[in-house]
Amino acid sequence: MAGHSKWANIKRQKAVVDAKKGKTFTQLSRAIIVAVRNGIPDPAGNFQLRTAIEKAKAAGIPNDNIERAIAKGAGTFASDANFESIRYEGYGPGGVAILIEAFTDNRNRTAADLRAAFSKNGGNLGETGCVSWMFSQKGVCTITGVTEEEKLLEASLEGGAESYEMAETDIAEVITEISNLETLSQTLKNQGFVVTEMEMRWIPDNHVEVTESEQARSLLKLIDTLEGLDDVQNVTANFEMAEQLMVAMA
Repeated sequence: MAGHSKWANIKRQKAVVDAKKGKTFTQLSRAIIVAVRNGIPDPAGNFQLRTAIEKAKAAGIPNDNIERAIAKGAGTFASDANFESIRYEGYGPGGVAILIEAFTDNRNRTAADLRAAFSKNGGNLGETGCVSWMFSQKGVCTITGVTEEEKLLEASLEGGAESYEMAETDIAEVITEISNLETLSQTLKNQGFVVTEMEMRWIPDNHVEVTESEQARSLLKLIDTLEGLDDVQNVTANFEMAEQLMVAMA
């Protein structure tokens, strides 16, 4: 079990990379469709769908829109659009690996938009497989209420976790295999922790250190541009950046 390793820096980095200003209604609705297609249309038996619905409601998406998205995912809503999930890969400034998960009804449009975003910000869109080997897809539970790290360690082991990252406050992220995410979440809840989010996340196996301000500026602008595209659901990159530089760029 790994604790404390780089949690604070990861969270600051994630705050920028995840574009905390919020996803668009289109992106959140498509996340619901993807969740249904990956499981079942019943949120009680589909944790990915439950999480997607919670995020949509928090963003103010009307219930009618949520129900429509569920119906589209289940194939019970008449629609001309034929959506598919596609993963794109590329390199940002300085050779930073970038993994993009998209959900689109037009591959040509999505690829063109991504290629333009990369080329305008010092990167390039690559072939399938060019960077995905540098990442592993894991299940992540974000929890609060951590007052004793020993208790967190015991609960994580009991729930089948692989590792955890802990902040100096009462917040932690516990990582496991995707197939074990629901079990881990329930175990943590039973041990008194508050699970604020469950998600599937691509986690880099290695990192590229970004130290130059110009590179940092171009990289963050590229990721921000990618996340702003409606077809894009998630963007993951394998860079690390010092706190001072992150603050300066923010």
